[in-house]
Amino acid sequence: MIEPSLVTRSSLRHVLPIVAPISMAELPTRLWSDEQWERIRLGYKARDMDEKWNVFVEDQVAFLHRSWTGNGVFEVSFAPVGGGGWRISAAAVESDPSRYRRSSERYDRVMVELVLSTIVLGEPALDRRGELVALTSQESGRTDLPAGVTEHSALGLRSAP
Repeated sequence: MIEPSLVTRSSLRHVLPIVAPISMAELPTRLWSDEQWERIRLGYKARDMDEKWNVFVEDQVAFLHRSWTGNGVFEVSFAPVGGGGWRISAAAVESDPSRYRRSSERYDRVMVELVLSTIVLGEPALDRRGELVALTSQESGRTDLPAGVTEHSALGLRSAP
């Protein structure tokens, strides 16, 4: 297994800030362990054209950017929890529709958690993947798309393990 290396703003080819940030009203409630937070702090750099997300952390804020455009989509602030672990304490999302097409608060919450869980941590996150597929079907009115198509389109993920 390849040991992850630190991803920084300067290590990415193209990084553009969120131009029209709005606060996210719905935040993931997950408690991230200290070990998971240390891995999130290392970030993630897309390895090929199929991967859609780059993630880097400055201080206690994770920046989630689309890999092809460099556009910032989410800025997620973490805070330590007494007794151990980390929670998301605040988050902002891009509201400019030419840079990110928002569909709902719930969709944004699921996307943040999925990018951190599946892309950065490499977890299967089957429950959140199922939630993404259900939300996408509900909001688009299309129930005929295979789950793998939805997951790959939004996250760059192949079918769940």
